[in-house]
Amino acid sequence: FLMGDIEQLSIHARDCILKHAWRYAQKDYGDRFRLWMNDPLLKPYNSFGNGAAMRVSPCCIAAKNLDEVKAFSYAVTAVTHNHPEGIKGAEAAAVAGFLAKSHPTIQTIENYINEHYYSMDFTLDQIRDSYDYDVTCQGTVLVALKAFFESTSFEDAIRNAISVGGDSDTIAAITGGVAGIYYGTEGYKETVYQYLDNEQIRILEQFERRF
Repeated sequence: FLMGDIEQLSIHARDCILKHAWRYAQKDYGDRFRLWMNDPLLKPYNSFGNGAAMRVSPCCIAAKNLDEVKAFSYAVTAVTHNHPEGIKGAEAAAVAGFLAKSHPTIQTIENYINEHYYSMDFTLDQIRDSYDYDVTCQGTVLVALKAFFESTSFEDAIRNAISVGGDSDTIAAITGGVAGIYYGTEGYKETVYQYLDNEQIRILEQFERRF
């Protein structure tokens, strides 16, 4: 890729995020994101919220190598979540998903995340009783990834994510972005489609045709 391509990706990501945020304007966005939606300049707001890691999974699928997935992740994240922890959390999720495409052992992926991003020196059982609601990348991404690392199937990964509590929908979305790539999602598509509107289905199918 060329740097100009990354800059264009960032602009396109910003415009698409804004377009769809307003399409679903009645949804429960964070206060700072809603302020961004109404900012004529659309400046990033130094966020390290976990929404950065929740929306990055398409980068895992589109990228051809590790450098590219990191560049893609930065391009689509920094338009809003430009705090170092926001960038780090999104990149960790994107890298885990990218590695999952080549189907190394789960332990190999966990070792990479442990070495380069977050300490994985814990188990879900150890934190489940004390884990609190947390909307930061540094408080949720490692938990979401651990839910995948302790899993034996796609459904098991999602169950792990939900079992911890906290910001469950976001944690499960991050977990699912990696687990879906690793295990596949065969058997779940028909059920999921019941919750999507026509525009969401169009975008999904367009992405699947391209990648």
